[in-house]
Amino acid sequence: MGYAHAVIATLIDLGYAAHTKAYKIKVVNPTLLLKRWAAYHQYDKANTFFEYYTFEQEVERFIYRLSTITSIPYALTGLAGAFLVAPHVRPVDVHMYVHREDVETLAEILGLQPIPRGGNVKFVIPYDEGVYYGQQRVNIQVSNQVVSKVTVVSNVQLFVDLYNYPARGLEAAENLYRQIVNKWGKELIGE
Repeated sequence: MGYAHAVIATLIDLGYAAHTKAYKIKVVNPTLLLKRWAAYHQYDKANTFFEYYTFEQEVERFIYRLSTITSIPYALTGLAGAFLVAPHVRPVDVHMYVHREDVETLAEILGLQPIPRGGNVKFVIPYDEGVYYGQQRVNIQVSNQVVSKVTVVSNVQLFVDLYNYPARGLEAAENLYRQIVNKWGKELIGE
């Protein structure tokens, strides 16, 4: 309770939240709060990565293979996630959150080869399980036909992960923001 009070007090002091007349807390500037969170988040330093290599040359075909996996939880993020939700930058690798105990099994199912650096498939062990909150099922297209659905992190988590990501991450984050997150913010504050 004390920690929650301190966080709320800080959000109010910084102008991101306010008390309503009904004594509830309301976020008054969600887009600014989101951008501040994203600016501080260091995706590449906060998480643990296991790198693998796939010989599949088409990203869409590799991602489609994920749609057939139902026994192991995962959530795409990074440029691959953005490519499915708000296409703008074509990814050259695939990042996905997975649980540490599922890494080897998933790699075996997908026929991946472990590699010390420079893998084109990166299993990301999250710094916090909250990355799975609000995950979404998104259509994957192969040869211009909707084939199946894959799991992608929430748009908010995707924005935060992309914001400081090198290799056009900020560009993809800004596109995502324009297409989706901005709508979310307006809905949240009632515009």
